[in-house]
Amino acid sequence: MPSTDTEDTLELRLPAGFPVPPGESETRNVAATGRRGPVVPRDSAVPADLLDGIGGWGPAATPAGDFHLRPVRIERDLPRIARWMNDPTVAAFWDLAGPEAVAAAHLRRQLAGDGRSVPCLGVLQGTPMSYWEIYRADLDPLARSYPARPHDTGIHLLLGSVADRGRGLGAVLLRAVADLVLDRRPACARVVAEPDLRNTPSVSAFLTAGFRFSAEIGLPAKRAALMIRERARRGLL
Repeated sequence: MPSTDTEDTLELRLPAGFPVPPGESETRNVAATGRRGPVVPRDSAVPADLLDGIGGWGPAATPAGDFHLRPVRIERDLPRIARWMNDPTVAAFWDLAGPEAVAAAHLRRQLAGDGRSVPCLGVLQGTPMSYWEIYRADLDPLARSYPARPHDTGIHLLLGSVADRGRGLGAVLLRAVADLVLDRRPACARVVAEPDLRNTPSVSAFLTAGFRFSAEIGLPAKRAALMIRERARRGLL
């Protein structure tokens, strides 16, 4: 489920590896919309793409077939995503049911940002079948709720079709995407997620995919299970 924090800004200390120009504030405005806080001008040494080019990550081979993440284009993908958001099972945890404008506003907030969250379609064997948000957890409001580390990368997921749920496919794809993150983002040591504690199928899928339950955390719209998959333990899972 996406963050529903309604505060306009979040002040976070820049993680190690984010150079700060001499004389500038060490705080960075983690902006949603609205008010401006202290902002660190972008340094030329800071990569423009905060998630290392998701669109070019390429396919992952899974037991279910080749899978890849395709960044969302609203004009192409909105009807499909809005239809999925109106599925009662999805709506109970994403809270984005309603006319297409509801989903469109959610997508535009991400697409108009600085790239710390990238909405994607998951394409399996050539068929779009899931919706993903890959985001910089260390630059997200989530970072207020757990001991975030630089480059922690978060995952949100929904399976679009009822036929794809309840048969282990979610765990297969979560493992594949976590592996993609760790393979394509060498600075990232941990993949994290925060499914709603009430969403037991989701929590179970993360566990099966090699994530560990780290803590129960309180977020503005839910009690969540903080799930973590660590690069250091990758070979053990």
